[in-house]
Amino acid sequence: MKVAVLGASGRAGSEITKELAARGHEVLAIARNPDAIPAQSGVTVRAGDASKPDELADLIRGSDAVISALHFDVPAATLLGALRAAGVHRLLVTGGAASLEIAPGQRVIDTPSFPAEWKPIAEAGIAFLDDIRSERDIDWVFFSPAALLFEGPRLGHYRLGDDRLVTDENGESKISFADYAIAMVDELERKAHSRERFTAAY
Repeated sequence: MKVAVLGASGRAGSEITKELAARGHEVLAIARNPDAIPAQSGVTVRAGDASKPDELADLIRGSDAVISALHFDVPAATLLGALRAAGVHRLLVTGGAASLEIAPGQRVIDTPSFPAEWKPIAEAGIAFLDDIRSERDIDWVFFSPAALLFEGPRLGHYRLGDDRLVTDENGESKISFADYAIAMVDELERKAHSRERFTAAY
């Protein structure tokens, strides 16, 4: 597939780009700072600003799918508008864990231990998910990671969930960026979810 990755210079975006290229996909890696993206076989690097939908539409036109690893300073409506203008009908979004439930009606962000300084970013991600849920033309998925997303080894395994935080036998919820990237590219290839959120953790 021809896949455009937005935010390809970031931690999640760079791992997703690497995983796509390793599986033989044709990757268009887009970032505001393209110099931060290392040269890789099968990867074309372009400078781009996702907050400018006309510019983004020109870049992603002809792609089979777009994977957004952007921060949530770009609204869902802006991103969806660029995909529509480009004629791209599939969007996969790297989301956040804050809106996952730890019990019915209780989200991660609602817990007393959730750091106050993280709330503005988390709330932006929740707003993005709320906005994208009403989208019916573009086939989207919102991939929430585990509570802890960390730099670590590529183990090659994970467990899937939907709106509930996935935890291990010790009550921990974690996954490395490398294995998060595996789960994202697996979703791209298998298309197990459509217009819904899912999550993954060890």
